[in-house]
Amino acid sequence: MSRKTVHLAVYDTYADWESGHITAELGDQGYTVRTVALTPEPVTTKGGLRVLPDLVLADLRPEDSALLILTGAELWDEGAELEPFAKAARTFLDAGVPVAAICGATAGLAREGLLDDRPHTSNVSFYLDATGYRGAAHYVDTDALTDGDLITANSTQPEAFAREILRRLDVFPPEKLDAWYRLFHDSDPAAYEVLAS
Repeated sequence: MSRKTVHLAVYDTYADWESGHITAELGDQGYTVRTVALTPEPVTTKGGLRVLPDLVLADLRPEDSALLILTGAELWDEGAELEPFAKAARTFLDAGVPVAAICGATAGLAREGLLDDRPHTSNVSFYLDATGYRGAAHYVDTDALTDGDLITANSTQPEAFAREILRRLDVFPPEKLDAWYRLFHDSDPAAYEVLAS
């Protein structure tokens, strides 16, 4: 596997719309997106899609990946089932491999202690406060935020989440990245010309 492989965590109730923009764009830009789950059994997304995982989490190694994407899911707030993904995020970050978390996945990272000492965002500050984490002083009220190898985003901003991932992986030069965001977030038709050039 090359470093052009990105891993997308999948689990029951995962918010499939939160990863749609980024997986499509990375695929168009020559990345391979592989799904990773706790078991080899199919999972069912919040939208009702059944996804057959490419590999199990126990076999995922940071050195085989360019990035780990964690989306929201009801399960992040319903017990410890997804805790292994937060632990995997710690392993990735310790190895210097980026992690991108949106929506409920940020709460999983908060419970793991990964947001205690670094700038981050989420759905709203009190959502993370409910996890009992110690990082409230580092919370930033914004759509999406990158701090070194960690990207966090709120649930209403899949385009901003994708923008931060594209920036962190250096997929586009700044002018094209800005155009990509203006096209998909703002529906700016002039941005298409910049992307197509």
